[in-house]
Amino acid sequence: MTREALILVEGHRGNGPLYVQAAQRLGLHPITLSADPGQYDYIAAKGIEAIRVDTDNLDALIRECNRISATYDIAGITGFAPNNELLSATVGRLCRYFDLPGPNPAAIERCCDKFAQRQLLGQAGVPIPAYRLAANVADIERSAVEIGLPVILKPVMGSGSIGVRLCRDVDELTEHTTYLLSEKYLWRCSPRILVEQFAQGPHYIAEIMESEVIGITAADFGPLPHFAFRGVTFPAPLIDDEYRRVAEVSLSCLRALGLGWGPTCIEFRWTKRGPVVIEVNPRLAGAPDPQLVQLAYGVDLITEHIKLVIGKKCDLRRRHSHTAAARFLRPDHDGTLEWIGDTSRAAAVSGVTEVKLYVEPKTPITSRGEDPDCIGRVIAASPNRAQTEAILQRAVDLMDWSITPFPTSGGKSSAAPTPAPAQAVGKKRSLPNICDREQERNG
Repeated sequence: MTREALILVEGHRGNGPLYVQAAQRLGLHPITLSADPGQYDYIAAKGIEAIRVDTDNLDALIRECNRISATYDIAGITGFAPNNELLSATVGRLCRYFDLPGPNPAAIERCCDKFAQRQLLGQAGVPIPAYRLAANVADIERSAVEIGLPVILKPVMGSGSIGVRLCRDVDELTEHTTYLLSEKYLWRCSPRILVEQFAQGPHYIAEIMESEVIGITAADFGPLPHFAFRGVTFPAPLIDDEYRRVAEVSLSCLRALGLGWGPTCIEFRWTKRGPVVIEVNPRLAGAPDPQLVQLAYGVDLITEHIKLVIGKKCDLRRRHSHTAAARFLRPDHDGTLEWIGDTSRAAAVSGVTEVKLYVEPKTPITSRGEDPDCIGRVIAASPNRAQTEAILQRAVDLMDWSITPFPTSGGKSSAAPTPAPAQAVGKKRSLPNICDREQERNG
């Protein structure tokens, strides 16, 4: 009997290992196709089969899958887009070529273009911030005047908060415009920048599978002007009417963008006029969101997604109702990570489910206010929100590290301090409760 394989196009530092484990539990043989398999540590560490191939080249992917099919039955194809959102559309085309379940590639492409996404949502009456498309300095300055400062500048294509910044005055606008249009920012296509109204209020993420809203995550960012996550909690502390409004707008987004197969995550700000859509992502949210959903509700989104990929029905029923949360460990300035203290005490705290570090001592660290800056995370779960927050606070207080500033930085922080567990000299600091919704709104 020929063994069934699950093809994973590229990998992912967070969700990648979880997909591999879920595939193996389902009796599938995971095979990763990647332009550089070595960039994903878990592939070598777990002995996962990986094949080097140009994943931007659909024909090359088709040839490789045909070669694999001589040994395995390809049960399904899915993948990740850690550095190239359009790779999800390529995966959709690959699925269609082999007559396998998968997303609509045209819908994925429209969604990944933030300007096209904004146009379609606006036409459908979905609440979104005011926005303009810009390609040069004059466009950006004119758009900022029309919308009114503060505005957010973000690349039309991209993820992980890379290149996204709040510009509160003319100086910040000029500085970030210069950066985006310089050689320092690596564009995969012609420079196109979205100038967007700053929607102020608590940040939420709707976790969706097919056309069902599984739940809503509360998210918190580090200090402005950047937008790097510092913590997420599931489920969000919303009253019934707020949850209903977010869910209704979420489903409107799916209809407007032609989505509805597989996973989607939609980011909102709760403003004075209610939920405003910040971004629709035609994919599963990155780790640790899937783990939080599983800890809180007993729903394994990754396993259920794989079931859809291989043509089976998914089961999204809740098994229980707890609260799960994660805190991201971020440096408060650039430098060399000299040491990280023993994490075993934090991991041993009752209710902590994971303490994960992404870097080793003597690693150069940057603090650009983007998601890739993260050096680790802590996850905890319990029957209620207050208890979960207390568990996280205790665990983080038991962690410590030291960062020596680069000689050229003069010890100056490149971003305002984030709630990391320690300063560069090892001084402790407390972790704020990001889920106190009323305090956040009234602040």
